[in-house]
Amino acid sequence: MTQPRLQAIPWEAFFEVAVRGVPLGLGSHIQWDRRLDARLAGALMSIQAIKGVEIGAGFKCADRPGSVIHDEVFLDKEGHPYRKTNRAGGLEGGMSNGEEIILRAVMKPIPTLMQPLQSVDIESKQAVLACKERSDTCAVPAAAVVGEAMAAFVVAEAVCEKFGADALTDVQAALTAYKERLAQMW
Repeated sequence: MTQPRLQAIPWEAFFEVAVRGVPLGLGSHIQWDRRLDARLAGALMSIQAIKGVEIGAGFKCADRPGSVIHDEVFLDKEGHPYRKTNRAGGLEGGMSNGEEIILRAVMKPIPTLMQPLQSVDIESKQAVLACKERSDTCAVPAAAVVGEAMAAFVVAEAVCEKFGADALTDVQAALTAYKERLAQMW
């Protein structure tokens, strides 16, 4: 269901989680505490050392007009809606829109360096060098695995809220009936 992609560029390190197969309509557009975008962002922000979360085009939206950012809707030959882009990252108005959910999280660098930074001893109030405790150079790969798990928990919880959670067969039946109902709309 999820697949992390790791990327690093010189001035930041981040990971990306892509959640596929999410049904249309998970989350809420009217209840702040059930918005799927907020819940996913909160879950990723809860991971140690994560300093920013982006959904879809995220921060790129800030300096572009809506005509460039919004995902247009088209109809295929059978009259079914589709989109050529996914800048919304699979989430609109707090709900899943049926597209792949794209999440990115930015992680701050590891604080213990091989060349320690200046610090202060809390007890003596004297200047000291910070400790050299870690030998790994990047924690992003480990954080990506945690990010994937956090996204899976949040999406699973949203599925259970929408389709029930007493038994997997009931969830599957409810999901199948929901998809059939949506298909009849188009």
